[in-house]
Parts: sequence; C-alpha cells; structure tokens
Amino acid sequence: MIDDDTRALQAAVRGFVDRRIRPEIATWYEDGSLPVRELALELGQLGVLGMHLGGYGCAGTSAVAYGLACFELEAGDSGLRSLVSVQGSLAMYAIWRFGSEEQKQQWLPRMAAGEAIGCFGLTEPDFGSDPAGMRTRARRDGDDWVLDGTKMWITNGSVADVAVVWARTDEGVRGFLVPAGTPGFTAPEITRKLSLRASVTSELVLDDVRLPADAMLPEAAGLSGPLSCLNEARFGIVFGALGAAHDCLETTIAYARSRLIFDKPLAAYQATQLKFADMGLELGKGMLLALQIGAMKDAGTLDHRQVSLGKLNSVREAIAIARECRSILGAAGITLDYPVIRHSANLESVLTYEGTSEVHQLIIGQVLTGHAAFK
Repeated sequence: MIDDDTRALQAAVRGFVDRRIRPEIATWYEDGSLPVRELALELGQLGVLGMHLGGYGCAGTSAVAYGLACFELEAGDSGLRSLVSVQGSLAMYAIWRFGSEEQKQQWLPRMAAGEAIGCFGLTEPDFGSDPAGMRTRARRDGDDWVLDGTKMWITNGSVADVAVVWARTDEGVRGFLVPAGTPGFTAPEITRKLSLRASVTSELVLDDVRLPADAMLPEAAGLSGPLSCLNEARFGIVFGALGAAHDCLETTIAYARSRLIFDKPLAAYQATQLKFADMGLELGKGMLLALQIGAMKDAGTLDHRQVSLGKLNSVREAIAIARECRSILGAAGITLDYPVIRHSANLESVLTYEGTSEVHQLIIGQVLTGHAAFK
C-alpha cells in the first residue's frame, strides 16, 4: 500500500517539519502569527500544495501519499496542515474541478508553487453546519455579477490572493473567484484565538463586489460543488489529526522514560504503561482505517460517507490522546516547552471544522438506519 516513492515523500515532509517548523512553532503559536508567504513558497518547492491534483504544476501523487504528508504536517502543527489543506484541497481543488481552462491556467500553477495563496469562503457567521442557509448573494447586473455577504472563520483569508466564494444566485449556489484588492472586498483577521494560533483566520466581507462574468466557476452548480471540496479537505484531516496524536504520544513516551518518580522512570509504572498501551492501540487502529480510506480513494471506490467515519474517529481519538498525554506530563504539560498542550488546543478546532463530530455521527447514522436526522 505504501511504496518506496511514497515513503520517500513522507520522509521529505517530516524532514521539512523537523528543520523548519519545530524550532519556531512554539514562538509562532505564542505570538499568534505564521509567516504564511514564506512558508507557502517553501511548501511549493517541497511539492505539497495541491499535490494530489494532476497537471498545472501539481505533483499528481496518490491519495495515500497526500494523507501521509498531512500526517507529518500536522505532527508539526494543525495550522500548518490547515494552510496546505485550504490551499490544495479547497481553493485549488475548487478551481481544478470546477473552473474554466482559463481560470486553471491563471491560478493553479502559481498556487502550486506557493506564489499565490487561496482561501475558501463557505462558512458564514450563522451558517456552518447548514451551508444551505447561506445569506451571501450574487446577482446579475448586465454582464457582471455583484456579490454581497459575509463569510467567517476563513483560513488564509487576509493573506489570500484569491478567494473562492460561494453565494446564492437565482440559479442556485455558485462559486466565484474574488481576487484580493477587488473594490468592496475586505478580509479582516480574527484575533484573540486560543486554538490554531499559528494560523491566519479571517472574515470575508463582500459589499457590492462587482465581478466579470468569467469570475464564476462554470462547472459548479448547487451545494454539491462546495461539499465535494470539503470532502477533499476532510480526507486530509483523517491522516492529519493522527499526526498530532503521534507527536503527543512520542513526546510523552520520551518524557516518561527520563522523568524519575520515587527513584524509577515514570515509564516503568504499570499505570503509565496501561495508558500508553491504550493510546498506541487507538493510534494504530486509526492509521489502519486512514490507510484503508486512502487505498479506496486511490482505487476510486471511496464513498464520501466513509470519509466522515475516518474524520470522526481520527479527531476524536487524537484529542483523547492529547489530553491523556498532557496529564502524564504533569505541570510540564501546560507549557509550550512541549507540543502537547498546543496540539490539544488545536484539535479543539479540528474537532468542529470541516463538519462537527455530531454532523459526521449523523451522516454515519443515516447510513446505518436509512433515516436522515439532521433536522
């Protein structure tokens, strides 16, 4: 399932995280900042931006390779994996899957290289789990489109060169490419976050934003467009959340081996080993599920509801592992000298974005019972 090329790519991403991210991430997290422009160029050189897409400067890797890259990126920080996921699985995928050839040529090569940054505007202040209720509207005015509305919790928003914005029209929900600097379009950054601090999160405000007719994504009609993009991003989370859990577990085992309690290592106590055994078991089971989902995606047999199964399991188990590891670290576990509290806080966001746990439970419940219980 994992060939030599995939292992080499995973190792390259791990090396990048070890060399570039780990020495700086605690400071970035504490400061609430991330050098997105610099990192985007480096990630482009690494080949991970839109890596699972074909053509237009994208690497065209397997789904499993992309998943394992997300595993390594999120072992560094969820904000780093979010940067890559939003760029490749949301903004780039939307253009790649639903855009015109002109739109693809204009944006995808630069986005794959990290020279242009994208964001994805679907969530609104009052509509997250229920995107069908969105209030952002696009109306025709001659040959142009005019957009009005607000999007919320948008990763990369205030640093993006282009926003993929979904809006209600008389023809149903459609997607539009809104370049930064378009009159009436602003993206104020959201601050005072206690999770995903090393990530740019923004509001998108559209006030009489006028766009030419060719700004619309021609192949996307209805909610199936943005929802298919979300499914691409959720796939990365299936692997990514486990990367955060692995980093927590690896860090905590190393700590427990060196921390002496009553003249013997913390790792030598039965209670500690029982906790490690349970966490290792859940992490291993999660990886087996993730790899199976990746293999099915590569084979073209994956049902989107199976991604919900993976996202629900990976994030739920990852956050449980992070919390358990924090308790084993004791007082050291609440400091940024160790990555565990940072991962734990980040996973609180991962738990609810790209579909809350409850939404994914209901998707699975509908499969099991045949009844939709969303309302």
